[in-house]
Amino acid sequence: MKFTPIKLLTAVAIIFLASAFIKGDKPALHTIGDSTVRNSNKETWGWGTPIASLFDTTKIHVENNAMAGRSTRTFLSEGRWDKVLETLKPGDFVTMQFGHNDGSVPDTTKAGRRGVLRGTGEETKVLTWPDGKVETVHTYGWYIRKFVRETKAKGATPIVLSMIPRNIFKDGKVLRANNDFGKWAAEVAKEENAYFVDLNKITADKYDALGPDKVKQYFPGDHTHTNLEGAKVNAESVVEGIKELKDCNLKKYLKD
Repeated sequence: MKFTPIKLLTAVAIIFLASAFIKGDKPALHTIGDSTVRNSNKETWGWGTPIASLFDTTKIHVENNAMAGRSTRTFLSEGRWDKVLETLKPGDFVTMQFGHNDGSVPDTTKAGRRGVLRGTGEETKVLTWPDGKVETVHTYGWYIRKFVRETKAKGATPIVLSMIPRNIFKDGKVLRANNDFGKWAAEVAKEENAYFVDLNKITADKYDALGPDKVKQYFPGDHTHTNLEGAKVNAESVVEGIKELKDCNLKKYLKD
């Protein structure tokens, strides 16, 4: 069969459009969060990287949209959430895990630029930056609620996660986040009828069983950031939590 230039261009266009359709039809799992979800992948790793190997990536696209150093507030204010929203489509999934960078008092200093108000309410704090820009800071729960609602509005499925535990032990038990950020994440998920994975508890239970000496091997530099081995533990914890979610379609994309 002889191809003329026009026929050749037509064939290429058909192949391109077909591949674009297939790619677009494939659901995506987006992870958003901080450095405990996405890190340098050198000495320290986030769980959002190794978790891809636990899914059948021939059936679902796994995209790690987290960014080191971000809180709920800065992930939104820097436009990172808007970029995720632009690509979200019906059938997609979004896991959201924040808290490690949200704890400072919110202000315009280097220390407070990431901080949010505590809790899940509608309280606000208005800040004026040196350049005159005005920013309204909300509670941790307000930001999580926004991510959840806007995910649903796109026809995608939100999954709220409590933050991974730090390597801080007291009386032989790792400290948990069930009195602050973990508690607030769970409350918002319940209020918004969203899925919730208590990642903090699942991994903390593992840490308690392993003991401080073993857990210390997961943290090469500080008490927050894990090496690849520790990131794999957290990724497996996320999957364990997903498997327990009733009627969550994300489970069908996990590897057997």
